[in-house]
Amino acid sequence: MTPLLRGPADRHDLHHHGDAEVGPGLVDLAVNVRAGTPPAWLRERLTASLDGLAAYPDPTRAVAALAARHGRDTDEVVPTAGGAEAFVLLARALRPRHAVVVHPQFTEPEAALRAAGHAVDRVLLDGDLTLDPATVPADADLVVVGNPTNPTSVRHPADLVAALARPARTLVVDEAFIDTAPGEPDSLAGRRDLPGLVVLRSLTKTWGLAGLRVGYALAPPALAAGLRAAAPPWSVSTPALVALEVCSSEAARTEADDAARALAVDREHLVAALATLPGVEVRGTPAASFVLVRTPGRTDVRARLRERGLAVRRGDTFPGLDTEHVRIAVRSREITDDLVATLREVLGP
Repeated sequence: MTPLLRGPADRHDLHHHGDAEVGPGLVDLAVNVRAGTPPAWLRERLTASLDGLAAYPDPTRAVAALAARHGRDTDEVVPTAGGAEAFVLLARALRPRHAVVVHPQFTEPEAALRAAGHAVDRVLLDGDLTLDPATVPADADLVVVGNPTNPTSVRHPADLVAALARPARTLVVDEAFIDTAPGEPDSLAGRRDLPGLVVLRSLTKTWGLAGLRVGYALAPPALAAGLRAAAPPWSVSTPALVALEVCSSEAARTEADDAARALAVDREHLVAALATLPGVEVRGTPAASFVLVRTPGRTDVRARLRERGLAVRRGDTFPGLDTEHVRIAVRSREITDDLVATLREVLGP
């Protein structure tokens, strides 16, 4: 049975992220961001936007583009300085009586809620790491879930996630990795019929824009207004707003789908290669740009890979996981083959 854990934050370092794992001389398998640089057309638009830096940012065009993309009204769109800022704004704007975060997942939502003084309960997914709406307490008036979920890479069916919505509840769905599959299956971004639904999106992963801090929230008008009121003035920069606008175009979405298809091939290669290693378990069914791996009885895998120049993401900072878990980003076949050969050496006969 999936447990409901109550009480204060525990030993998990909720502010630890993959960028803390990387460093000079290390191959980065820890950060789930597009390798290399953004595409040339995007860099050109970002460079051109620098000519307007003397003016304060104006979100009008970006908001209109995002609203058109998702079939929403403009008052339902809130640009944010990355997905992480959206969690802070929600924690400031909401006053939940019973907040529940579904874990394992990205830890910043819980960290932001706790920093704002809110108590948080956890629902821990086990087994194949798929969502069971029945495990979420009926009286929860704030529920946070990722889809696909970081670090598990599991994509939950849209109807299961939608089943969590109900009157007098805010349902926050983190879709930062939803565009790692062509057509963004199981996204709820276009749903306006679900009460209290907030969908959070990010341009960081597919477009390689972690340093730009660019994302957005889709929410009912009243809640969207609350998020805007909780944000500092002009928190989203002009280049970030340009990125939101141009990456909402049909051409950009086609390119994202192509990238997602290529990613799927590389992910399948990684999963198949890991399956050849005794003592390695791929958790769940990976559907994003990373996989969650468990090495039963071995807690030294991350450190030993690091000694050999390969950085992977530790798993024990995620509630529900432990030091037997690591998260591995999907990379090229050449990097994957090097990783698997090194893992074989580390694990021994």
